[in-house]
Amino acid sequence: MRIGIVCYPTFGGSGVLATELGKALADKGHSVHFITYQQPVRLNVFNANIYYHEVRVPTYPLFDYPPYEVALSSTMVDVILHHDLDLLHVHYAIPHASAAYMAKQIVAKEGKNIPVITTLHGTDITLVGKDKTYAPVVTFSINESDAITAVSANLRDETYRSFKIKKEIDVIHNFVDVARFSKKPIDAFRRVIAPNNEKILVHASNFRKVKRVQDVVKIFAKVRKEMPAKLLLVGDGPERPAMEDLADALGVSDDVRFLGKQEQMEEILVVSDLFILPSEYESFGLAALEAMAAHMPVISTNAGGLPEVNIHGKTGFLADVGDVESMSAFAIEILSDPEKHAQFKAQAYELACTFDIQNVIPVYEKLYSRFCTMECEKVNI
Repeated sequence: MRIGIVCYPTFGGSGVLATELGKALADKGHSVHFITYQQPVRLNVFNANIYYHEVRVPTYPLFDYPPYEVALSSTMVDVILHHDLDLLHVHYAIPHASAAYMAKQIVAKEGKNIPVITTLHGTDITLVGKDKTYAPVVTFSINESDAITAVSANLRDETYRSFKIKKEIDVIHNFVDVARFSKKPIDAFRRVIAPNNEKILVHASNFRKVKRVQDVVKIFAKVRKEMPAKLLLVGDGPERPAMEDLADALGVSDDVRFLGKQEQMEEILVVSDLFILPSEYESFGLAALEAMAAHMPVISTNAGGLPEVNIHGKTGFLADVGDVESMSAFAIEILSDPEKHAQFKAQAYELACTFDIQNVIPVYEKLYSRFCTMECEKVNI
């Protein structure tokens, strides 16, 4: 099949999933065309079946804000017609679904039918989409999609509660490349981080308020009182200065390392002992799943789709949003008991394997085939 993938190119979950999906589809022989404003950060390999089309937004004094959605639709039209795409798979409702609807109408005038599949990822529904400025367009664009998927059952249900959606939403969970994250740890790397064999806790996010990253520092400080430990913070964002100030105030700054944005997360996760994710909301929790694939237990909130990924008492523990005391106690319980830690590591990995990319890609292919022509099905599948 010839598939157009429209996504944000950043480190966020929607861009990561879209890019990894496209790479996996290309490995299976499909032609994959990424359409976005810059090369996705995870698009770091050469594959003859992968194409990248940059959306260029011209600037004019007339516009205070460059019309990205119009430029995106025009680029979609160009790629659809010149590369004879079979379908568009757009990730994140705003503005990709509405831009795809416009492109679909334009190419229809040229006699080309292009199915549009929209995948909902989280804040496009729970935060941005609920804004009354965007809600009518979000609702219309989702309903006009030929198929709709959500990355968790929680997000599907939230979408139905928040919008008047008339179509069925299929749940296709996020996935992880288990082979990539299940690596043998590099002992020398761990010794650099924890020279005295301290426990290593890790958190990865975009450091926004919804991630409650200051709770990570508070949890670590409580763990640090009970045992030698180090904290690795992967990512960057607006809450970083507050995290640094809090680490200083709690007297743990010497044991906290800010690593910035990292593409090779597997190298960090595989040498760590416990993943902390105290978010106010997660539509799924891809960062937690990647940690589990690296044989790491997870301490998280029970918010959003996280209970679909992190099973309480099996792969880690869940607590209410803001309950730092419980999350700290759970962390200490796991880290102070080597036998329990080993058991949770094994169970986390076992569950992560059920979300392996090799299990999920065929689900997407089956969905695509519902909208592909008979000729496409015969030749490409």
